[in-house]
Amino acid sequence: MNIQTTQLLIVMATYLSLLLLFGIYQGRKVKNSSDYAIAGRKLPGWIAALSERATGESSWALLGLPGAAYATGLMEIWTAIGCVLGVILAWIFLAWRLRDEAAKYKVDSFTDYIAQKHGEAGRWIRIVGSASIVFFFFFYVGAQFLGGGKTLEDLFGINRVVGMLIVVVMVVPYTVYGGFLSVTYTDVIQAIIMIITLIIAPIAGIIYIAKQPEGTIFASSISEALANAGESYSTMIGGATLESKPILKFSLEQLFPNSLGLVKGLGIGIIIAGAFSWFFGYLGGQPQLSMRFMAISDSKQAKQGRNIGVAWTIIAYIGALMIGWIGIAIFGPTGLSDPETVMPQVLTTLFNPWIAGILITGVLAAIISTANSLLILSATELSENLIKPLGKNSSNTESSLKQSRIITGLLSLAALVIAYLANKFNNDSIYVLVGYVWAGIGCTFSVVIILTLFWKRYHGKAALITIISGMVFTIFWITSGFEAIITSRLLTFFVALTFAVASTYLIKSKKQL
Repeated sequence: MNIQTTQLLIVMATYLSLLLLFGIYQGRKVKNSSDYAIAGRKLPGWIAALSERATGESSWALLGLPGAAYATGLMEIWTAIGCVLGVILAWIFLAWRLRDEAAKYKVDSFTDYIAQKHGEAGRWIRIVGSASIVFFFFFYVGAQFLGGGKTLEDLFGINRVVGMLIVVVMVVPYTVYGGFLSVTYTDVIQAIIMIITLIIAPIAGIIYIAKQPEGTIFASSISEALANAGESYSTMIGGATLESKPILKFSLEQLFPNSLGLVKGLGIGIIIAGAFSWFFGYLGGQPQLSMRFMAISDSKQAKQGRNIGVAWTIIAYIGALMIGWIGIAIFGPTGLSDPETVMPQVLTTLFNPWIAGILITGVLAAIISTANSLLILSATELSENLIKPLGKNSSNTESSLKQSRIITGLLSLAALVIAYLANKFNNDSIYVLVGYVWAGIGCTFSVVIILTLFWKRYHGKAALITIISGMVFTIFWITSGFEAIITSRLLTFFVALTFAVASTYLIKSKKQL
């Protein structure tokens, strides 16, 4: 290990150690299961906003999105537009409503709110909803552990599995001990480091590539890099080529054998819609994000959180895209074997080891903040909605808190196994793993939350059918191989919405009888 690598390691180890201690310190304030699950619904708006953003972006924004921008050029703007628009609409239209509803029903979990709102089918909504969330979130947490392992492997040559174990050791102790309260306050630190990284790195990158002698790097500006990389990189639809989706191309040619123009047009539209489809998962359907809205202390704080959350998102996505494109300028479009390593590679190229070490902690910060949030959300769903109702001592505060902590620890081990298996069988794309969860959970529950908040006729039986239809369709679509034709992120939302509307009209609720 050379001096530069040692310096990087010292900076990152120091940061992670301090974060661990801070998380445990915050955990001392946890007195009951409500504190553990939702911070007693007393979060300031700025804490909720930064925690929600750090949780929502995860290794996806600092590894997956820059990697996709590096691999596809301007095409990835469609993904960014979908994500940013979804976040903005969620903060403007959903955040304060979910906060008010959580206070009204005094709920401690995401599924508990839906169940109490739709009391006639509440028991089955708890069972099916919580089981679905826990199942899909194994993959989401596994994606975070995998992202951490990839980062440590790329930087220090550490075996990826060992790197995943290191991330688990950093995440699990304070998450198990302090729950939602520890997680949200450590998230604030992570969000600050992430946004600093996403502001400083693009600025330094633009200066760096402009000053390099001609011929030493691929291009001296982002525009030149995209142009030199080819047409597929330099326009927003250039990357939407059917050659990149051979199964989609074959399927469309079978449907329209004598209409090549129509095949090309439909193919481009489907690819662009797939990139934009991340939008649907942000509309209240990601429980770990909605829980931040529900935990805000009052409506005034919700407005403060909205302003901070929207501003953070716009800046962060611009920065993430630019880092990917700067990577093209430095390394060329084929210079990296794994596009998702472009962020740490760019940072270690631009900065000395001490500064790079601080900024690269932004990557690990994103991974840790999402992993701990998903763990505590899954543990809460499992404990509050599936296990606790069966227990004899569910009202005992000390016993309930102990149970939540044990479940959190066990879930972290299960997620580690998922990450190990994904790595072993080479399904190691963070983009892909997160995309599956975004469809199964995000796009399904977005329909449930939107209709629950805005359509009075929507009832419990319809909500239960919506959840089941969305989950079943996502699993069927992915396991059948149709994901290669059109993403389930796009279709699941509309399939769930169709079942929701149809079942609302066709099945009578007790209120309507």
